[in-house]
Amino acid sequence: MMTRKIEIFTDCSLCYHSCGTKVTVEGGRAVKIRGLESHPLNKGRLCPKGANALDVVYSPNRIKRPLKRRNGAFQEIGWDQALDEIAERLNNLEARFGPQSLGMFCGSIGVENLEMSTLAHLLQSGFGSPNFFSVESICYRMRIRTRQMTFGRYPTEEFDSKLYILWGHNPEQSDFPLRFFLKKNLKKGARLVVIDPKRIPLADEADMYLRIRPGTDGALALAVMNVIIKEDLYDKAFVDAHTYGFEKLVPHVKPFTPEWAEDITWVAAEDIRRLARLFARTKGASIFQGTCTQDQTANGTQNSRAFSVLQAITGNINVPGGWVTSPPPRFSNPGHVVGGEPIGAESYPLFFDLWGKKAPYGVVTMVPESIPEKLKAFLVVGGNPLISMPDSHVFREAFKRLELLVVHDLFMTETAELAHYVLPACSHLEKWGIGYTYNVCHCLPYLMLRKQCIGPLHESWSEWRFLTELAKRLGLDKDFPWKSEEEFVSCMLGPSGLSFDYLLNEKPEGDFYTDKKYEIPQGLFRTPTGKIEIYSETLKEAGFDPLPTYLEPEQGPIRGDQAFRDKYPLILSVGNRNLYYTHSQQRQVETLRKLSPDALTEIGPETAKEYGIEDGDLMVVETNRGQVRMKAKVDERVAEGVVLVPHGWGGEANGNLLTDIRVREPVMGYPDQKSLQCTIRKISLRSGLEH
Repeated sequence: MMTRKIEIFTDCSLCYHSCGTKVTVEGGRAVKIRGLESHPLNKGRLCPKGANALDVVYSPNRIKRPLKRRNGAFQEIGWDQALDEIAERLNNLEARFGPQSLGMFCGSIGVENLEMSTLAHLLQSGFGSPNFFSVESICYRMRIRTRQMTFGRYPTEEFDSKLYILWGHNPEQSDFPLRFFLKKNLKKGARLVVIDPKRIPLADEADMYLRIRPGTDGALALAVMNVIIKEDLYDKAFVDAHTYGFEKLVPHVKPFTPEWAEDITWVAAEDIRRLARLFARTKGASIFQGTCTQDQTANGTQNSRAFSVLQAITGNINVPGGWVTSPPPRFSNPGHVVGGEPIGAESYPLFFDLWGKKAPYGVVTMVPESIPEKLKAFLVVGGNPLISMPDSHVFREAFKRLELLVVHDLFMTETAELAHYVLPACSHLEKWGIGYTYNVCHCLPYLMLRKQCIGPLHESWSEWRFLTELAKRLGLDKDFPWKSEEEFVSCMLGPSGLSFDYLLNEKPEGDFYTDKKYEIPQGLFRTPTGKIEIYSETLKEAGFDPLPTYLEPEQGPIRGDQAFRDKYPLILSVGNRNLYYTHSQQRQVETLRKLSPDALTEIGPETAKEYGIEDGDLMVVETNRGQVRMKAKVDERVAEGVVLVPHGWGGEANGNLLTDIRVREPVMGYPDQKSLQCTIRKISLRSGLEH
C-alpha cells in the first residue's frame, strides 16, 4: 500500500523573515522542505537555516517529556503533575508577594511568533503582573519607538531602492531576502553605500565604503545633515509641507562639520560630503539600519532619530525606494491592560509610554537587580536569556535566586539547565500560527497562515496548549476561551481581513492584506503636531535633547576613564550575526555546525601582530565583566584596533560574558554592546597557558 504524500504551503519561523516554504509530508512525517516560489519575500529561496529546518524538528536532542529538578538532577514527570505543581507554586507566590512577583520572558515575539507573545501576554496579564520581558528592550523596539516619536507611525524600508545605505547592516549574514533584492537592483543601476568597521564583501560592489569607529554613527549622521543643509540640498517642498522644527535644526547642526566628525568617526571629511550629496540627490534612497547595531550604543535613541530626520529632509518618505508608511496588519488583541507599570517604566518612561500609548514590556536590563526583591518567579517561553541577554554572569546569578523558574523550549538551553521545570515545546511545523512580513521585512504587506504540518512529536505541546492548560489551573479560564488552537488563530486573524478559512483553502500560499500606497494624505503623521517632528517636544519634556545629538560611548576611547582605557585599549563590538544560526538557536544541527563550527573573534592583521596572534589561534577576549575563549580570525577587512565578537554561542564563547548591564543608553535603557573596551591575548594550545 502506497503512503500518501501531500505538500503543504506554510512559512518558516526560524528567524523574523517568515519566508514561504513547501513542506512535503509522507505518512505523517515531514520529509522535504523547499522554498515557496510564489512568496514575494524569498521567491523560492531558503537560507541554510530554513533549508535544514527538518534537522531541528527531528533532532534527537529535543526535550521529549516534562522534566522536574530533584536534588540537582532532572527527572521525567507527566504534564498534569508539572502543571499542577507549577500552578500551586505560582498561587503561593501570589499570595505571599502579590502577582507582580511573576515575570514572563519571551524570546521571539515578532513576526515569527505572534501567537507565542500574545498568549504569554494573556497569561501574565490575567495573573495580574505587568512584568513582561523580551528581546524588545535590547533589540528593535527602540527603532520602532523612535520612528513613532518622529512620524507618529512606523515607516519601513523597501526591498527595491535606488540607493541602499547599509549602515552597520550586513544582509549576507543577517537579512537573507534583502541580499537578493539588492543584488538584483545593483544590476539595474541602483547605488550602494556601506558604513561599517568591517569591509563586508558587499562593500566590494559599493559606490562608497566608509570605515567607521563603532559607536559613532550619530556623529556621522549629524555631519551628513550639516552638509545637506549648508549646501542647500534638502527637499524644501517636502520639509515645508510635512515637517515640524526644521528651522531649529538649521543652527543646531552648524557645529557638526565633516571635519568635526572625521576626528570622531574615522571617516574622511570629503567622504562625508560625498555621502551627503549622493543621499540628498537620490529620490528613492533608504538607510538600512543594522538590527541592533545603532540601538545598542550610548547614542541609540538619537541615532534612530538622526536617521529619521535624514530620510525626512531629503524627502525620502513615502516615495518608491524610501521609507514607506504602509499600515501593518490588524490582529485581534485578546489581552487586557494590567494596573501598575512594569519594571523599568519609571526609569525609562519613553520606552514604556508614548502619548498615552503604553507598551506591554519591561526593561530587561533591570531584571537582575529586581531579583529577588521584586521578582520571585519567571516563565520563559521560547527564549534563552542566559545567552541572549547582556552580562550573562549577572543574569545567571540572579536566576539562581528565583523561587520558581519554568522553561518551555524544544531543547535543553543554558536557561533550561537552571530551571525547576523544563517543558517540551512544539516546533513551527507542529502548531498553527500567523506568518506576516511587514514589521521588519521592508514594507511588504503580506500575510500567511502557518499550518500544522505534522502532529506534535514526543510529548511536546504548543504554547497555546501549555498556557491554556496552565491558565485553567490558575483560575484564568475566561481569558483562554478558545476550544482549539485553530480557533485561537482564527480569532487573531479576524481584523486582518484575511480569514483562517481563506488562508487555509483559497490562498494557502498567502496574500497581500493591503495595497502599498505612497501618497501623504492629511493626518498620515500621528504626532502631536500632525507632522514629522524633527524637533521633538516629547523628548524635551522627558529631559532629553529635542534634536538629534551625539553621545560618546561610556567606556569608549574618548569618554572613558584613562586607567580603564589603558587596561582595555581595544574597541569591542559584540553581536556579529551568522547566516547559519539565529541567536543561540540551531546549534544542534550537525549540517550547520559543519558549515560554521567555531565561534570566531575577528581582528585586523596589525592588531593581531601587536598581540602575537595568528589566524586560527585560540585567544582570550577580556573586559571588566569577564572573558571568552574563541579562535582568532585575522582579516584585513576589519578595522585595526577593533575586536568583533559573535553572538549566540554558549560556554566560554558566549559574547555576553563580556558585556556590562550597567552601561546603558540613557533614554530607553538599552545595553551598550557595540562600543565597549577590551584587551586580547593568545592561548598556547600545547601548554594551555595564556601569553
